[in-house]
This record gives sequence, C-alpha cells and structure tokens, in this order.
Amino acid sequence: MVVKGEYRYITSNGIPEHQTGRFPNRNNPNSIRPQHYEFRVPLEPKVSRNPTPVSHSPFGVATNGVVFDPETAEFWNRNRRSGWNYEALSGKINLGLDQSNAHVQPTGSYHYHGLPYGLIKQQGKPGEVTLIGVAADGFPIYAQFGYSDAQDAESPVRKMKSSYRLKQGSRPNGPGGKYDGTFVADFEYVADAGDLDECNGRVGVTPEYPDGIYHYYITEEFPFIPRFYRGTPDPSFLRHGPGQRGGGPGGRRGFGPPPFGGPPPGFGQRQQGSGRTFNNSGR
Repeated sequence: MVVKGEYRYITSNGIPEHQTGRFPNRNNPNSIRPQHYEFRVPLEPKVSRNPTPVSHSPFGVATNGVVFDPETAEFWNRNRRSGWNYEALSGKINLGLDQSNAHVQPTGSYHYHGLPYGLIKQQGKPGEVTLIGVAADGFPIYAQFGYSDAQDAESPVRKMKSSYRLKQGSRPNGPGGKYDGTFVADFEYVADAGDLDECNGRVGVTPEYPDGIYHYYITEEFPFIPRFYRGTPDPSFLRHGPGQRGGGPGGRRGFGPPPFGGPPPGFGQRQQGSGRTFNNSGR
C-alpha cells in the first residue's frame, strides 16, 4: 500500500473525466490546462480544538483529482483589505461557472466552487450518501445527502442543511446595502439551525465508515464547500505562487490505504485516460 510515514499521498493533473463547460467563455477567459498537484493527508486525522479558516487555499481534492476551492479572488472595489469577498454561487456575479459549479483560474486550474454534479452523476449514486473527496486535514468529503440520524445507517437519507443564514439588516460599511448573499460576509453561522456545524460537517456513520467519523458535506446552500477545517490542514494544500499549489515531500505517490475503513469508491484504482493515479501500488 502507498504509505509514507503518517501520510498518504495524492498526485493529479486536475483534469476531470466528466464533461466540462466551454472554456474560455464570456465570463471566464481561461482555458483548462493540466496541473501538477502533489498533496498529502494524514492517515489518522484528528479534530482540533478550534476550527481553521480555509483562507483562499483549496479545501480538498475530489476523487477525480479536481480541487475544491470555495472562495474567489474577487473583492468589492477590488480591495482585498475591505473584507468583502464575492461569493461565487451567490447568483449576483457571473464567473462563467459550468454545470458542475466549476470554472478555470488563470493558471488553467479547473476547480469546483460547489456540488460537482458531473462527478456525482458519473459515480451513479444520486440521492445516496456518496463519498466525493478528502479534505486537506484528512477527513472525508461527501455530497449533499446524509442519514437523517447521524448514528443510524438504517435511517432515511436526506439532503443535509447547513447552519448558515443570511444576516439581518444592512451592511455597516464597504458596499453597503442589504445583506443578500452577494458577499461571503453576508452570512453567519447559527448553531443548530441545520444539520451541520460551522465547518459544514458532523460526526456520524457513513457507508465507508460504519463505526462513525467526522466528515464534511458539500451543500446546496451556503457555505456550499466548507470554509473551515475541523482538523489541521496539511501545508501541501497551501498556495505557493502562480501556477503552483501543493508539493508534499518526496516518496511514493498516489492515494494510500483509506484511513478509516474499506476502500472509498473511486479510490484504489487507476483513473484511465486522465493522467491521475489513485492506486494501491504506487505505480
């Protein structure tokens, strides 16, 4: 099995096997180009005392090697210091996203801002509890469906609801106007308002982890992709400059043994035709 010390390693060219939108397009002038991702995640991730903000780095990587990247580079008045970061899925700005809530950065990186419908459809499990990736802290990422009772795999499956809500009233500065979801700061976390915590996850059982595990969900409503890590993100997910992200230490590459149970769907096999290697042989 592909293991080096306390980590497993992921390499990917970031090219999905599902159909993408047309890039470049009117609202996204960039073309998809192969990347050289090298990530690592801990074999035994641990919950931290306090959540860690994602802070404009990839949240995690999907089973097809495409990164989950929740935040945008666009700020009100082009002023990053303003704190008013535009929300990609607000419907108030057009970033040229395709049917999988993805578009392309100037580096050529195709990345998801929300539910990767193309990947979910490809896995053939709509309406089921579906593992779609791993976060930078090593905890698994699921699509929007989970068990009604987090501790009972026999309970009905339903869409998970986040615990974030639009703030009431108007913005006190910056762009002004009523909170309407245009900006990330238009939302606030309200404990127990939904199924999930401030990291858009919970502890519970899943098909892959019948004994229970902390895991994240990508939801249909804000925050879509989580904006906080429940564990400690590995530095290999930090951005290191134009055209380069990731770059864990050397050694054998690929997804190593799943840290919490049986092999996740889409893992433990070579993804044909894509240049991505998620295997148990290291070849």
